[in-house]
Amino acid sequence: MLVTKKAPDFTATAVLGDNTIVDDFNLYENFGEKGTVVFFYPLDFTFVCPSEIIAFNHRLDEFKSRGINVIGISIDSQFSHFAWKNTPINEGGIGQVQFPLVADLTKDISRSFDVLLDGGVALRGSFLIDADGTVRHAVINDLPLGRNIDEMIRMVDAMLFTNEFGEVCAAGWHKGDEGMKADTKGVAEYLAKHESEL
Repeated sequence: MLVTKKAPDFTATAVLGDNTIVDDFNLYENFGEKGTVVFFYPLDFTFVCPSEIIAFNHRLDEFKSRGINVIGISIDSQFSHFAWKNTPINEGGIGQVQFPLVADLTKDISRSFDVLLDGGVALRGSFLIDADGTVRHAVINDLPLGRNIDEMIRMVDAMLFTNEFGEVCAAGWHKGDEGMKADTKGVAEYLAKHESEL
């Protein structure tokens, strides 16, 4: 369980948004100003994975506007990533997604984030990492269950809100909602005001 701990660092080969292949892509050197989302997916050229990767790409500006970078990782090679990016979407590719895709051929990264199935592929792990490297949110889906990218944006907003204001976020909190003071009186006041909305 990585939540509240520092994210495992790694340096690996990656295909960048502009299709450049680099051998020294380091997690901590590629954080956004306010943090990073790292997500694992099973394999290139599969079925659920392209829908998730394209969904992340469609919302990339929303992450960047919040100071958050996005990094995708699978056990495929950089050459597979490159080929998949350069295959049109209507032919089973993902098109020119603009965030890095990391090659985890050794499976060491997947193993360090505890998402590796026995000797196989990575589960659909998503990790929200604060600017100081602390994992603040993690969710891991089984292979057939596609993740919700909008929920990750909501969690980014919650993290940034708590970081800025020191208040906590109740169930279903969204950006612009009232926070809650983390004490008995604050919780009681919040619930009295919002109980019917929960």
